[in-house]
Amino acid sequence: MLVESPPEQRAETAPAPPNRRAIRVLGLLASVVLLVLVALASIAVGAKELSLEQVWHGLFADTGTYGDVVVADRLSRTVLGVLAGAALGLAGSVLQALTRNPLADPGLLGINAGASAAVVTAITFFGVTSLSGYVWFAFFGAAAVGALVWFLGGSRGATPVRLALAGTAISAALYGYLQAIMILDDAALGRMRFWTVGSLSSGSNSTITQVLPFILGGALLALALARPLNAMAMGDDTAKALGANLNRTRALSMLAATVLSGAATAACGPIVFVGLMVPHVVRSFTGPDQRWILPYAAILSPVVLLGADVVGRIVARPAELQVGIVTAVLGGPVFIFLVRRRRTAQL
Repeated sequence: MLVESPPEQRAETAPAPPNRRAIRVLGLLASVVLLVLVALASIAVGAKELSLEQVWHGLFADTGTYGDVVVADRLSRTVLGVLAGAALGLAGSVLQALTRNPLADPGLLGINAGASAAVVTAITFFGVTSLSGYVWFAFFGAAAVGALVWFLGGSRGATPVRLALAGTAISAALYGYLQAIMILDDAALGRMRFWTVGSLSSGSNSTITQVLPFILGGALLALALARPLNAMAMGDDTAKALGANLNRTRALSMLAATVLSGAATAACGPIVFVGLMVPHVVRSFTGPDQRWILPYAAILSPVVLLGADVVGRIVARPAELQVGIVTAVLGGPVFIFLVRRRRTAQL
């Protein structure tokens, strides 16, 4: 016997009318154009201002001049910002759909805490001082916590509430460990102070090469989960009636979110609010269909992250304000606004 879903739920997942679909496609194209413009601004703006002609020359006619070297350096930073922003946006979208909580982000399941705890452990007990070492420890810490949350959340019987509770408990324990180590070890405190703020200044070809396979793999997996996540949004009983495998979808969603946010955190440090704000804003004009939320989040999240990075370079010139500080300052008021909205809890 087929389970009939309420009219409003059927309407949310029904195919969009042709004109609405065309508007969404045009919106995606406009978002791509906006991303290109922000990326160009990210390359042009800094302690040394570059004209569009200099940016173009550095990108397509590099002759090794000082301006070309600056463009190459900022290009790596910009590419890292695009990758990390897309990863955080996709991870936040998947976690919000998985937990059915529009205020969820990678920090909810302890992934950021796991990465941070692994980095401070590497600094204090293993003497790791290079970014290349941080990346692997941070990624391992994020993956380990993701697996632990899945295990404590009930594994085969995992539910959104159990996963959120397990993530919150593990985050509290890990942040306690993190603070204890940093208080006892001045060297760890000094090195961690910069990493925990969140920054794109680590952008280099080496860093990009290390995290690129994980971000691409996690992005493909997240996009492939759009339809099962749509089914789960209708409720477990309806999702089962539609043929969705709940345990497999939850496990793969956890894997995708862990890989994406772990890679982004490993490369840039824990950057907050991007994975929270963008999916929620996107949902306000796309509706709850993950087939549109995920692509939009993957494009607009880098816009927000690169835009915050540009703002940080402008307000503190000739120095710069780290992007993690800017997103936190801007994200705080947005978070309060989201909490106060009447429909915040509805997904």
